[in-house]
Amino acid sequence: MSILEFEECFEQSWEEIDPNGENSINDNDLKNALDLAGYKLPNHKVRDLIAEMKKQGRIGNDQKLSKDIFKEICRAQKMQDQTQDWKTTKIITEDDEAITHKSEHGYSYHMIFKEEQRSFSNWINENLGRMPELAHLVPLKNDGADLYDKVADGIILCTLINFAVPDTIDPRVINKGPKLSVFKAHENLTLAITSAKAIGCHVVNMDSHVLSEGRQHIVLGLLWQIIARFLFDGITLQNVPSLLCLLRDGESHEDLMKLSPEQILLRWVNFQLERAGTDKRVVNFKDDIRDSEAYAHLIHQIAPKDAGVNIAALERKDLTKRAEGTLDQAEKIDCRAFVTASDVVNGVEKLNLAFVANLFNNYPALDDVEATEIVEIQETREEKMYRNWMNSLGVNPYVNYLYGDLYDGLIMFQIYEIIQPGIVDWKRVTRKFSKINAKRSIEVLQNCNYAVELGKKLSFILVGIEGNDIMTGNKTLTLGLVWQLMRKYTLSLLAKLSPDGTPIVETEILAWANQRLQEKGVVVKHFQDPANKTALPVIHLIDAMREGVIDYSLVKSGDKLTLEECMSNAKYAITMGRKIGAPIYALPEDLTEVKHKMVMTMYASLMLVDMS
Repeated sequence: MSILEFEECFEQSWEEIDPNGENSINDNDLKNALDLAGYKLPNHKVRDLIAEMKKQGRIGNDQKLSKDIFKEICRAQKMQDQTQDWKTTKIITEDDEAITHKSEHGYSYHMIFKEEQRSFSNWINENLGRMPELAHLVPLKNDGADLYDKVADGIILCTLINFAVPDTIDPRVINKGPKLSVFKAHENLTLAITSAKAIGCHVVNMDSHVLSEGRQHIVLGLLWQIIARFLFDGITLQNVPSLLCLLRDGESHEDLMKLSPEQILLRWVNFQLERAGTDKRVVNFKDDIRDSEAYAHLIHQIAPKDAGVNIAALERKDLTKRAEGTLDQAEKIDCRAFVTASDVVNGVEKLNLAFVANLFNNYPALDDVEATEIVEIQETREEKMYRNWMNSLGVNPYVNYLYGDLYDGLIMFQIYEIIQPGIVDWKRVTRKFSKINAKRSIEVLQNCNYAVELGKKLSFILVGIEGNDIMTGNKTLTLGLVWQLMRKYTLSLLAKLSPDGTPIVETEILAWANQRLQEKGVVVKHFQDPANKTALPVIHLIDAMREGVIDYSLVKSGDKLTLEECMSNAKYAITMGRKIGAPIYALPEDLTEVKHKMVMTMYASLMLVDMS
């Protein structure tokens, strides 16, 4: 559940709990209030909760709990509910296609689709099956029945991440071999999780134990996010300038950049259907593709003329046979991936989306645009890193284009709420905007002004930054605010682990690092210290934290390292940091170029592991 969804559900529940608008409840009503909000706690736990609140002075002599305190309790229960062990009941549907895991509370469900299990396994076989380091693990069974056992040592996951986003993980760090110890397997799984976060996957409440136990909904969810990165990363104006063909009247390239990959693919499909001369159109990859009509015309339209593709399958009345015939045409252009005829007829949305993305990546079939129309769009490392960080937090919607997706303030509000729960007054936030352009602009500007106001409340340095800068996508000023959000988030994680909860400042991070590095005879003067260019201080710090974990035979040392040697060390340092659980978003270039902001977050992430 996203932060916005939690807020909406809470407000709906609160209206029922407090119909008179008193903004408080009696402590003896807490049990019933929690029940109404959907959190079924036994009486003894409620009594313990009330006792703790009284001990903290949060329930006064009037025996009342404020709305804000009750929201904190609900938020804490929601987090615990997401991290609890599942007591599952296996229910198999008539067609034996989906397994439902129902929690003991009765109100949380995880659907395990056998279609996804089968599809992801076949895709892994096809794309990773010839890698020698995976020879003992692949091929997986055609139905994917052994998928969960095979990913339990982390090797497939780490390899898949590198396949999806090359060079994310230094291969030298992955523990390899057919019979890894439990400890080595958990190291790999931790590396996979932290690396998945670094590329923008949402892995909250996921750890190596959950993956090693083969919890199916979590394994499938992680696999889908990684595969989606591979499929969708190329569907951008930056990679395919001819996407400009999909612009509608009155739109600019920035409007196209604001679209999600799914929205772009829908436009692309309809663009090709129009070219094919059919009246068929789609608005989703579920119900609208069940009859295979859109697919038959699409594949025929984009296929090379000598591929022998036809639309004869549409003559078949039986939808399954029609889908099978259509997929036979996709096979002629080597694009029969992710879906079976049954998946098409049943409208399995996720797999059909993957199928279409694969078609686009292989045969976009768009006209080249004139050189004068091409817009130079180059996402910087910094912008991509911020996007990945935000997406790993689970913000909704997914951030595809930093400046376009932040323009209404809603994603920033979610991050503020993660940093300091309760800081956002949601009554001041507009979530559903007017369809009247003038009114909508006012609502968006009010949101952005409030986002700047909250930044000042958290002591951000926002000289010259106004709400209008966010709304209009001023790159320099927006990046200034986003950096301070990330910095505050990082420091807030450390504050939660400090004995008294007091904020941690950067000088304390540096002091901690130097204290740890004493035994290594290394001193870091500041985060801009040129010594960081070699990555040696970070490598020594990791070894000081986990003695013996560094393989120094892989480390380049000396007074005059080349840039190539520094880069080798930086890749190793970052991957080793992630292997011990540090949520590092920085890139090797940030170290070798001594980008002091990102270097600071790297040290802070390592401190977070040391304090945990």
